[in-house]
Amino acid sequence: MKFGLNRNLIIFIAVLTVAIALFSYFAPQANEPEEISLDETIVMSQNGKIAKIVVAGEELLITSTTDAELKTTIGSLTLVDLQELGLNLEGVDWEVKPSGINWGNLALNFLPLMIFGGLLFFLFRRAQGANSQALNFGRSRARLFDAQTPTVTFDDVAGVDEAKQEVHEVVEFLKSREKFQRLGARIPRGLLLIGPPGTGKTLLARAIAGEAGVPFFSISGSEFVEMFVGVGASRVRDLFEQAKRNAPCLIFIDEIDAVGRHRGAGLGGGHDEREQTLNQILTEMDGFDTNTSVIVLAATNRPDILDPALLRPGRFDRRVVLDRPDIIGRAAILKVHANGKPLDKSVDLEVLAKQTAGFSGADLANLVNEAAILAARRGKDAISMQELEESIDRVIAGPERKSRRISTKEKEITAYHEAGHALVAKMLPNADPVHKISIVARGLSLGHTRQLPTEDRYLMTRSQFNDMLATLLAGHTAEKLIFNEMTTGGADDIERATMIARKMATDYGMSDKLGPRTFGHKEEMVFLGREITEQRNYSEKIAQTIDEEVHKLIEHASQTATKILNEHKDKLIKIAQELIAKETLEGDELEAILSDTPPPSAKTAAESAHAPAKTKAKSKAVPKEAPPLPESPPETSPGYGLIS
Repeated sequence: MKFGLNRNLIIFIAVLTVAIALFSYFAPQANEPEEISLDETIVMSQNGKIAKIVVAGEELLITSTTDAELKTTIGSLTLVDLQELGLNLEGVDWEVKPSGINWGNLALNFLPLMIFGGLLFFLFRRAQGANSQALNFGRSRARLFDAQTPTVTFDDVAGVDEAKQEVHEVVEFLKSREKFQRLGARIPRGLLLIGPPGTGKTLLARAIAGEAGVPFFSISGSEFVEMFVGVGASRVRDLFEQAKRNAPCLIFIDEIDAVGRHRGAGLGGGHDEREQTLNQILTEMDGFDTNTSVIVLAATNRPDILDPALLRPGRFDRRVVLDRPDIIGRAAILKVHANGKPLDKSVDLEVLAKQTAGFSGADLANLVNEAAILAARRGKDAISMQELEESIDRVIAGPERKSRRISTKEKEITAYHEAGHALVAKMLPNADPVHKISIVARGLSLGHTRQLPTEDRYLMTRSQFNDMLATLLAGHTAEKLIFNEMTTGGADDIERATMIARKMATDYGMSDKLGPRTFGHKEEMVFLGREITEQRNYSEKIAQTIDEEVHKLIEHASQTATKILNEHKDKLIKIAQELIAKETLEGDELEAILSDTPPPSAKTAAESAHAPAKTKAKSKAVPKEAPPLPESPPETSPGYGLIS
């Protein structure tokens, strides 16, 4: 029986034992002898009514001639003393028990107390195991990684070469700080690692410690503030004290925005626990001696909400940006994660890198792992290109839902919907090439069309956005053209197209009528970390103009898609029929069925090039969001497009 698995049983047994002991201690004893006085005992002996006497310490245990059990207290008197007092022992059996401690009675008396104390001790230990803050709430919760066993080095970090160069001097300082101090150089006290989720911020921090061969303290920002008021500041002090004792070393604070948000948010005031923790971090970082070889690393994907005092020189005075990798970086990351895994000769990591534009390092690691799982499930000895390419779809859209039963009518509608996306994307000059069409259900979608850009891009043109709009609306348009009916299948496409059109008009200055202006003020609630994007800084008249421009962009994209599908209706039907028969089209087979489509007429191309909102439509995006809509340049190139 394992202790850890039977705590409830042990508690029940302990409580039951205590209850039995208390009952036995306080319950009246059925055979307890009746106590009489010493004078009554002497009178009984003189009258010959005593059959036996047992001397037990300071008591006489008496058995009368009628077999009654009696007792009397004699104190320090002996039998001789009792005989002098008149006790008659003639004809009486008597014996003297050796004096000493009655351990049985003593144990019985103290048993309830001992069991109750043991129960309390057990409950306190259990509470401490479940919530260690109860006794050690002021201690730092940082995990220390020993310098003797570095598990991660720069060789394990790929796709962020510039970031590795930035932090290389930190490693040099930790290895040979005398070289810097001799020249009067001061290493940055804090490095802030900034980047989207999954780009390797934590991995790079551990690689710095592994390369330098120094202790590495790792803690999450949320672990400073958990239960008691003031405990966050106490943990910060304890963390920095431990770090100074282990110098040179690194402190890594993951998700520092949990405690590093702007102060003065209006909730909690100066006594807010997060503010006290942040104040202590600021004090500790600025209180370093110049000879203290403790460097603080922190990671966040929300640098915009950090307190300015945290970012000033002398604290986190250097920022290292880790972005999503380019094609060279993706190939290097795939090589790192494929190391040690049996790969088939057909596997080409360069091809995979081209197919995974917009993937983060974590996405690529998941891709390789999913491929290994698929290969094992199929009983293969090596991972082939088939598993790796299928894993791309799994990462983007989720696993196939083969158990979903779809009627013949819905399957046909889905086929025409996806064929519409593919055909319009093929015909428009600024749309990304179609890589795959499938009507196999994945996740929440009944089918998808995946496009791949010919190169990594960080800027989007108006023509590309226009082609994206037309491609997104092509599925909805194909349904109307073939079935003269509309379904809910295009809801996500329409939502994404509307979002793109609104951003073109209000954020990107791509409306001829509105001009190069932005509309709408983005205000953030710092304490809650929520964004309010509907703050207007324009009049009702401008709002009406924005709606008109958005409608014009959407309507023009819809007309472009309708014209292309009408002109090539026979090709649309052919693609859809192939999809119904084979469910998935990709590679050379897909290219063959699309390539014999004649190029768009000169009139269509001219109209598409000079339309007010541009009639070019292109689809590229990540599962739920429109591709290049983010606010920052790196986010404007998600790379792959997935249209459902």
